Amino acid sequence: MGECQVGRFAIVSSYGPHFGEEPVLVGTSGSGTVFFSGCNLRCVFCQNYEISQHVFGSEVTPRQLAEIFLKIQEIGCVNLNLVTPSHVVFQIVEALELAKTQGFRLPVVYNTSAYDSVATLRVLEGLVDIYMPDFKYADATLAEKYSGVRNYPQVAKKAIREMHRQVGDLHIENGVAKRGLLVRHLVLPEGIAGSYEVIDFLVDEISVHTYLNIMDQYHPMYRAWQYPELSRRITRQEYWDVVEYARERGIYRGIPFDPYGAIRTGH
Repeated sequence: MGECQVGRFAIVSSYGPHFGEEPVLVGTSGSGTVFFSGCNLRCVFCQNYEISQHVFGSEVTPRQLAEIFLKIQEIGCVNLNLVTPSHVVFQIVEALELAKTQGFRLPVVYNTSAYDSVATLRVLEGLVDIYMPDFKYADATLAEKYSGVRNYPQVAKKAIREMHRQVGDLHIENGVAKRGLLVRHLVLPEGIAGSYEVIDFLVDEISVHTYLNIMDQYHPMYRAWQYPELSRRITRQEYWDVVEYARERGIYRGIPFDPYGAIRTGH
């Protein structure tokens, strides 16, 4: 058992249709989320810390995991959404192969923190239809301080390049994502996430057509209160500054419209 606290068998905390994801992943029937316990990051502000850090859930064999995948398809979800899968990739591959022999055919979403090795991602080539990395930080020192991992931006950039090589820009049919890259980015207080640098990377090195969800839901959870700079929610201004910068750089997919007309104060 490694630092992720998971051994031979994956641990699943819950599964079923989920309607809180991006609209392009939900459709009318929901995204079929499977929440894996354990994580390869140690984010001090994790909003799912009971699952990621305390590893709440039940061990499942590959056959049991394949049955979960088939159940997701049976209840009518528009995709299979693997949440925090990086540390159980080989268990997932084993289960997917079993499920496919029994008629599994849903698009597979790889919902990750982006701290993935290129070698591991290449194992997934042809199995994953939609990559959804959450690019968390542009600064390696801050990533190590708040999430306990080294060289995060370097690893994440290599991973996202590989993801885009495999599946390209996000392809949507009738309002539902079918294949491609969808990037998430959570805005943190005090510019800790390095949001402008993240956007620059996506535009300059991936694609101006990248579907980007800039998220505003940060609030102090878990151990965030131990860090004064993380002990408050972000302001409206902090969020819309990032959105407007993305617009300026040419990002247009997934970007919200500000009904209140926030004015950026500079960056």
